[in-house]
Amino acid sequence: MATTKTATLTIRVEPNLKEALRTAAQAEHRSIANMVEVMIREHCEKNGIAIEHPQESAQGRERKQ
Repeated sequence: MATTKTATLTIRVEPNLKEALRTAAQAEHRSIANMVEVMIREHCEKNGIAIEHPQESAQGRERKQ
């Protein structure tokens, strides 16, 4: 399986939000980074926001060339 590239996201939040995120991640046996990713994906799905998959974007670039 090919490894996909990742991007760094640096954010600042209030300490109480960070603690809530840490607690939520721990409850689901996830890392904080993975918990944020899951929350973003769920929010996008709920609100009809498409997330392009890495394979789709690569295929689109190949077609344009």
